[in-house]
This record gives sequence, C-alpha cells and structure tokens, in this order.
Amino acid sequence: MSEFDFNKALDALRNGQDLTGKDGILTPLIKQLTEAALKAELDAHLASDDTVNRKNGTTKKTVTFTVGANEFIAEDFMF
Repeated sequence: MSEFDFNKALDALRNGQDLTGKDGILTPLIKQLTEAALKAELDAHLASDDTVNRKNGTTKKTVTFTVGANEFIAEDFMF
C-alpha cells in the first residue's frame, strides 16, 4: 500500500473533490489508519493472552463509517 500523498490531497481539495465517500480525498488515509489500528489491536491481543492463539490467514472485511464504507484486509486467528 502506498503512503498517503498530502500534496495530491490538497490539489484534489482545491479542485472540488469530496473529502469522504467512495472516491473521497481522505478515504485512503482512513483505510490506512484503520488497518494499522486493527493490526496493532490484534498483535497486542495475541501477545498478551495466555491461551494458544494462532493466525489463520486474512479475509476482507467491510467496515461502515459515518463517512462511508471501506473494505479492509483483516487477519483471522483461532483460539
């Protein structure tokens, strides 16, 4: 995944592109932040739990926000 390009975002904003929604300026940044938060939460859970946990691949998840829906890649795990 590429890094969020703030200069490109500013140009798009100046050209009247929406901030949110399917093709919104902030949609890629929201996706990156959410995926990073989900990964960090899962990593912390797996590191702190005394039971045996193991990752079981990844699946696509759709999360709906007040600014629109976005599809993410989330890691699956088994207890």
